[in-house]
Amino acid sequence: MKRLFNFEKGILLLFFIASSTFGFAQKTLTLDAKPQLKISGTSSLHDWDMVSETATGKLVGTVDGNKLTAITSLVVEMPAESIKSGKGGMDKNAYKALKTNQYKTVKFDLKAAAKNTDGTWNFTGTFSISGVTKSVTLKIKETIIGGQSVFEGSYSFKLTDYKITPPTALMGTVKTGDDVKISFTLKFK
Repeated sequence: MKRLFNFEKGILLLFFIASSTFGFAQKTLTLDAKPQLKISGTSSLHDWDMVSETATGKLVGTVDGNKLTAITSLVVEMPAESIKSGKGGMDKNAYKALKTNQYKTVKFDLKAAAKNTDGTWNFTGTFSISGVTKSVTLKIKETIIGGQSVFEGSYSFKLTDYKITPPTALMGTVKTGDDVKISFTLKFK
C-alpha cells in the first residue's frame, strides 16, 4: 500500500510541475518592420538628427501571458546607410566617417538582461559601429502596446570611442561635435 501512495505522490508532483510551467513559454519575437532610430549630435553650425526606420532584430525570451519575464537573446542590426538627415551632403560625410563601404551595419548584441521592479530592464551587451565593438549597459523602458513589447532607450557616446573622426564640411569650417546619442523605439511581436 505504501508503494502505491508514493506512486500517486509522484504523479501528482509531475502534474503540478508540468501545469506550472505551461504558463511560461520560451518565445522568439521579431522586430517590427518600422523601428524608430535616431542619431543626434551637434556641429559648429547647428544641432542635427539622422533617422532610420530600417533594422532587423530577433528577441528570445520567456513569456508569461503577454509579458516578458526574461530575455536570453536579443540582436538588432541597422544598415549604416539607412540613416538619413534629409541633406545629401551631410549623409555622404556621415557614411564616409562611418566607413560604410567597409562596415555595412550598426549592431547591438545582448549579453545579459535583468528586469527591474519598476518594469525597466538593464541590458548589457555590445554595440558594433564602424568596425569597433564596445561593451555597454543600457537602461531600457518596456511597455506593452497592442500585445507588442515596445522597448525605448538611448545610448550616448563619443564618435572617437569608435575610432570615428567627427566629420567636417565646407573645407573644415563646419565641424561635427564628438558627442552623439542614439535614441530608439523598438517593437517586437
